[in-house]
Amino acid sequence: MTETQDEPTLVLDKPTAPPTTDRSVLSAVLRAPIEARTWKEFTYLITAFVLGCLAVCYLFFGFGGGLYASIFLVGIPLLALVLLGGRLWGRIYRSLCRTLLGTPVEAPPAFTRQRGLFGFLKSAFTDRASWRAMLFLLAQFVLGVVIGYLALLTVAIVVFIAISPIPWALFDPVNVDENGVERHSLMQFGTLYVDSWPRVLGVAALGVVGCFALPWLVRGVCHLHRLLTVWLLTATVRDRQLVELRASRRAAVEDAAATLRRVERDLHDGTQARLVTIAMALGRAEERIATGGDATDLIADAHASSKDALTELRELVRGIHPPALELGLAPALETLAARCAVPVELRVHLPQRPSPAIEAIAYFSVAELLTNVVKHAHADRVWVSVLPDSIRTIAVTVRDNGIGGVLPPAEGATAAGSGLAGLAARARAVDGTLTVHSPTGGPTVVSILLPKGDPQ
Repeated sequence: MTETQDEPTLVLDKPTAPPTTDRSVLSAVLRAPIEARTWKEFTYLITAFVLGCLAVCYLFFGFGGGLYASIFLVGIPLLALVLLGGRLWGRIYRSLCRTLLGTPVEAPPAFTRQRGLFGFLKSAFTDRASWRAMLFLLAQFVLGVVIGYLALLTVAIVVFIAISPIPWALFDPVNVDENGVERHSLMQFGTLYVDSWPRVLGVAALGVVGCFALPWLVRGVCHLHRLLTVWLLTATVRDRQLVELRASRRAAVEDAAATLRRVERDLHDGTQARLVTIAMALGRAEERIATGGDATDLIADAHASSKDALTELRELVRGIHPPALELGLAPALETLAARCAVPVELRVHLPQRPSPAIEAIAYFSVAELLTNVVKHAHADRVWVSVLPDSIRTIAVTVRDNGIGGVLPPAEGATAAGSGLAGLAARARAVDGTLTVHSPTGGPTVVSILLPKGDPQ
């Protein structure tokens, strides 16, 4: 039966962040100059400045030389290689961002080339990841070289001011003022010469205060680097969709191949054997009738075997596409719930009927999950719900009160795999998702999010 009662909802209070106090802010400011993060980000600025200078030379000589050589047609492949070299630059910057800035960046899909020279050139000049890397290198001229130089110069000046009493006392610097008077001064501000210990220590104090502000300057510049890296060197939404599409296509092919092997095996081991038995029984009956004997028992055996064969064929067809789905997903799931050895509470509410492919995936997913509950969960109750999740998606949820401890499927599992791995691959094949929540001791909740229509 289809239950319509609302399921209980657990509401958890959102944890509130501890209030920020003046003491914690002061502690963060005082710790900043000695934190490992500050030194890593400072190292990144130095590295980005050096790499930025090299990148400018790479762009100038690479594209400039390639364009010049294009007059002789040799430069066209050279330009393609220079463009693809952007992928290597991107790998270097992603590694630096992960190691020094603590931000892992997902790499774009690998370069796929077409056959032949013209295919290679077409693939290279239409490679989006390479063009994005070239744009990143251009931006590094401003961010890594110009802004990086200004930031490093600021750091050097502030640190020098902070330690200025040491060179002032050791090297005895002398400046001559406009009146020709020599002054023991390391620096001057207009007509003000820093030529006495109070003035030197006062300027050094300002430098020390500035040293506590430098980490925030470095973090601000590195944050811009981080944003630029994530924006231009990571995999785009289109790249992720392309990877998922390829994985889904591979999973669908494997699923179809596995289904064909299963059907072939069931026909060979089951139905074909029964048909052979029927043929042999009818042959013996024909011989017995020809000799004037009674073949009633043989015909009866052949009749019974034909019924068994029809039953096996019906079960085989049901495994490919359940006849109950012709009436809709709700009647088909009611049939599953009625056959399940564990009591099932079913709740289905679908104002709009999904596409046949989505209905089949939802049906087989629920069937597989109910089988897992019966075999492994040690549960005495199961709740199944199929409800709209949004305008375009439906949520299929199977919850039991068993022992729990179910491990989620591994990433990249194929549809040919068994259990949750196969269900996750089937869901991904139509741009769906599968999540598992199963703490030790239960309950186990498996949620499958599927689109209402076929994926685009």
